[in-house]
Amino acid sequence: MMGGFGFGGTMLLGGLVMVAFWALVIGGAIWLVVTLARSGQSSTGGPASTGARPAGQTPLDILKLRYANGEITKEQFEEQKRDLSA
Repeated sequence: MMGGFGFGGTMLLGGLVMVAFWALVIGGAIWLVVTLARSGQSSTGGPASTGARPAGQTPLDILKLRYANGEITKEQFEEQKRDLSA
């Protein structure tokens, strides 16, 4: 008469739904904290974000490295090289 579940089956199903709900809430909170922590590290760390350059590297060394890494084209490299020598 009660759909085959009875009183105990309904409580079991309700308990499982509640556990699943809280697992999603806690998992989402953990994911949010980890994501925010990672984005905070990338925006505050490293010499590029502070404008400082690594010790012992000249601006021309950095320009050559950027060209070698494919960050700038040959035309951009030549133009910036001329600007540095002026």
